[in-house]
Amino acid sequence: MIMAGTTLKTPLIALALAAVSGVGATASAVPPAAAARADAAPQDLYGPLFEAVQLERVFPDSKTFVDMIPRETPAAIMQAYAREKPAGRAALAAFVAHHFAVANEVHPNPTMREHIRALWPILGKPPIAPPPGSSALTLPAASIVPGGRYQEFYYWDTYFTMLGLKADSQQPMIDSMLANFMSLIERYGHIPNGTRTYYLSRSQPPYFALMLDLSDDRDPALARRRLAALKAEHAYWMAGTACLGRAEACQHVVRMPDGSLLNRYWDARDTPRDESFAEDRATAAAAARPPAEVDRDLRAAAESGWDFGSRWLADGRTLASIHTTDIVPIDLNSLMWNMEMSIARRCAALGDQACARDFTHRAETRRAAIFKYLWTAKGDRFADYDRASRGPTSVISAALLEPLFVGLATPEQARATARLTEARLLAPGGLRTSLVRTGQQWDSPNGWAPLQWIAITGLDRYGEKALARDIATRWLNNVGAFYKQTGRMIEKYDVEERAAGGGGEYAVQDGFGWTNGVTAALMDRYGYDDRATAPQR
Repeated sequence: MIMAGTTLKTPLIALALAAVSGVGATASAVPPAAAARADAAPQDLYGPLFEAVQLERVFPDSKTFVDMIPRETPAAIMQAYAREKPAGRAALAAFVAHHFAVANEVHPNPTMREHIRALWPILGKPPIAPPPGSSALTLPAASIVPGGRYQEFYYWDTYFTMLGLKADSQQPMIDSMLANFMSLIERYGHIPNGTRTYYLSRSQPPYFALMLDLSDDRDPALARRRLAALKAEHAYWMAGTACLGRAEACQHVVRMPDGSLLNRYWDARDTPRDESFAEDRATAAAAARPPAEVDRDLRAAAESGWDFGSRWLADGRTLASIHTTDIVPIDLNSLMWNMEMSIARRCAALGDQACARDFTHRAETRRAAIFKYLWTAKGDRFADYDRASRGPTSVISAALLEPLFVGLATPEQARATARLTEARLLAPGGLRTSLVRTGQQWDSPNGWAPLQWIAITGLDRYGEKALARDIATRWLNNVGAFYKQTGRMIEKYDVEERAAGGGGEYAVQDGFGWTNGVTAALMDRYGYDDRATAPQR
C-alpha cells in the first residue's frame, strides 16, 4: 500500500537511463579515516555521492538522504558508486534505492499533485537482465510499472502513465520506455501484453503510435527506426490476412461480409493463462464449450485490457459465456486506423511517398468499414460488432468514445456520441465503464483513468468542451476526495459512490501508474486546485 506522507521501504528506482541523463559522475574512494569512524557524518562517509544526491535534489527534503540506512558498508557503497557512475537525478535515485533503506517516518502531508510527483521514482524500475528461469523479459532501459501486484510494465497502461510523466517534465523516462518498446518489437515482432514470458502470446490495445507523439526527439535516424517498429507492429496485427483463406477470421484479422478487413483481439495460445491458471480452469469447467475455445476467449479479453466485462459476454452477465474472438471492437479498430494514419504521416515526413499513399489508403478503407459495421444508424452510436449475430452488440460502454479520441468520427457522429455520453455514461464521480453491473471490473460502477482521458480528450477535440470539463471535474473530485481520505492513488474507482472500485479477479491495487498519469495531466489541463487534497491525519 503506497500512502502519502509515509517514506517507504519500496525501492526508489531510476526515472531515466544514465545514458540519457548525461555524462557519468566521477567518484573518489571513501576517506579512510571517515570510513573507520562510527560518528562520521554522511557528507564525510559518502563524499561525491552525498553531494550528487543533494545537489541533484533526488529528494525534496535534504534531510531524507542523510537519515537513510545503508544496506552495505560505506566502502562497498562507494566502490559501487565509482564503478556504476550514476549520473543525473534518475540514475542517482535508482542507486540510492539499491544501496540504502528508509525508516517508516511520517512527513508533512503532501497534496495529491505532490504525491504523484513523489511516486514516479517509487514506481520506477531499472533496466532488467533476468536470471535463467525468470518469467521477466530483458529490458535495456528504465521503465515505470503500474504498482501493487503489477511489478512489470504493461503495454497500454504505459501511454496513460506517460501523460503524467510529460506533465512532470520527465521526458528522459518517456524516451526510455519507448526504447524498451522498440526493443520488444525488434525481438518479438510485437509489444506483448506485459514484460513477462507468459504475456508473449498476445499484445494489448496498440497505443505505440500515440506514445511516439509524446517524444520530443527528432533525430532522423531514430525516426526511421521508430517507423520500422511501428510498421512491424502493424504487420503483427494484420498477419492473419495471409491465413484467412475461406475463413471469416484468422488470428487478429476478420473479413467482414463485404470483404473488408477489420481486427479483433486474439491470443496465439488456447490454454489457461499462467497468471490466472486456476481461475481459467474454473471458468472453462462452467462453460458449455470446449475448454480451448473458452481459454482463448479469456486470453483475448486479457489482450483487450478490458478483462473482464460485459462487452465480451454472450449473455451479458456470466464469464463462462465469454466469446471475445467473435467481437470486432470499436476501440481496437479506431486505434488501428490511427496507427495507419501515423505510419502514413511518418513515411511522408521521411520522403517515402509510396508508403504514405499505401497506408493512407489502408486507413481510408478501414474508416469506411468502421462506418459501415461499427456505427449503428438505428442507435445513433458507435458499437462493437458481433460476428455470431452479424450485427452491432447492445452494450453501451465508454469504448464508443475511442473514435472521437483518435479523430476518426464525423462531426455528426461526435455530437450524437456526446449526447449519449451525457445521458447514459456520466456518473457523479466520472465516466461509467458500461451501464450494467456484472461483478466484473470493466463494468458499472467502476470508472477507469484511461477511459476518462479518452472521453475527455475526444469530446474536447470535437468542440464538446463543457462536457469534457464536466467529466474531468467529476473524476478529479472523486480521485481527490479518496486521496484526501486515504492518502492513496488506486487502480480504479467507483464512480457512483465515489469510492474504491471493485470486482474482478483481485483486490483493488495501489500505485497506480495510469491513474497518476491521467490525474496529473488533467490537473494541469484544467488548472485543478489540489491544495485541499492533502490527506487528513
